[in-house]
Amino acid sequence: LVAHRREVTDNALQAYVPEFAEEFYEPGLDQDLAKGRNFVIKAYVFGDYLNDNVSLERGEFRFQTDADLLNGISQTDIEQRAAEIAQTSVGAEIAARKQRKQARIVEYVETQAPWHRSLSGEVDFSALPMKPSNQDIELHLQKKKFEKEVTTRTQVAAILNSDNPDDLAEKIDEIMKNISDTSKNDLIHYVSMRKCVLDIFSKSLELDAEGKYKSEGEVHDVIMRRRKDSDDLDYDDHNLWILDERLNFTSYVSSDKPIGKSKGDRTDITVYNRRVAFRGENEASNPITIFEFKKPQRDNFADPSSKEDPIQQIVRYVNQIREGKFKTPAGRDILVNDTTPFYGYVVCDLTAKVRKWLELEQQFTPMPDGLGWFRWFGNISLYMEVISWTKLLRDAEMRNKVFFNKLGID
Repeated sequence: LVAHRREVTDNALQAYVPEFAEEFYEPGLDQDLAKGRNFVIKAYVFGDYLNDNVSLERGEFRFQTDADLLNGISQTDIEQRAAEIAQTSVGAEIAARKQRKQARIVEYVETQAPWHRSLSGEVDFSALPMKPSNQDIELHLQKKKFEKEVTTRTQVAAILNSDNPDDLAEKIDEIMKNISDTSKNDLIHYVSMRKCVLDIFSKSLELDAEGKYKSEGEVHDVIMRRRKDSDDLDYDDHNLWILDERLNFTSYVSSDKPIGKSKGDRTDITVYNRRVAFRGENEASNPITIFEFKKPQRDNFADPSSKEDPIQQIVRYVNQIREGKFKTPAGRDILVNDTTPFYGYVVCDLTAKVRKWLELEQQFTPMPDGLGWFRWFGNISLYMEVISWTKLLRDAEMRNKVFFNKLGID
């Protein structure tokens, strides 16, 4: 901005139109690129308003820097308008740069953040850098999402406090649409994160660069970090849904850590589950689920001399829980009775040795798909399955496949 023929401020046009960030190019005569030149645009603004409002030292203006409804035209208002006018001199190139930026944003949303699809159609991206990074785009969308949620909460509060029913139905429809869109975006994000987790889980079951399989601990950590329980972890810190969707809703979880921190046997994951049907008084009817993980391709636990028989470990663990040897993290007794159901799962690779062991020594029955075996221990109300890592991954993928297909991320 200029006052009395002297430059007072020197803010770059790109502060208002990011597409001015890079130089422009003008080809030579007859579109000869070899004789072309690069150039930048600088806009000068003159006028009586600037002359009348400059300080005596001509180092600043006496009006507001930022827009203010109470104090008239601000410096930002003038510079913003100047930048808009300056675009007309290179309109075609500015438009092309904006199109490339929009394409970059669309590419990010479609391939990496599909949960933002509906929101991205409502957001103004003009303030983003000319070549925005993934972080730039995501932060901008998250900010707009938060602003939309704040607006919705304000509208809900206004409706609840309103005594005028005339336009209530219309306002409720609008608010419910906003809530629905936000919920839908969150669901898409959740499903997309599941796809990422399953990809990582699948990778953890493959041979590494040295031709070796990951240990059961490394595979375990994809599902839930070891030596942690639900008092140490937030809801989002585990992926127990890979094992069973019901395990998302549990009142006690212990991961590779004895219940109540007692010494002795250590199973991989124990869940003290609370079914919806028994959420009230009869807690002794709630099932207890125990998992045991074995390293991919490991089968030495089926040897006669092995001291790591996972089936016997689970049976022993069930008996110890029934005998009251463990407590919850809060120090309360785990309520069980003679009919409390127990579910046990051993996850391993079903090698020929393991299959023979299950059939001839453990009296398990094969499942129809050939990827698992089961047995009922009636004397202790324990149903146990031995399933392969392949089945665990495949079943988790199948349960989520319809959602992946809908999002186009399968």
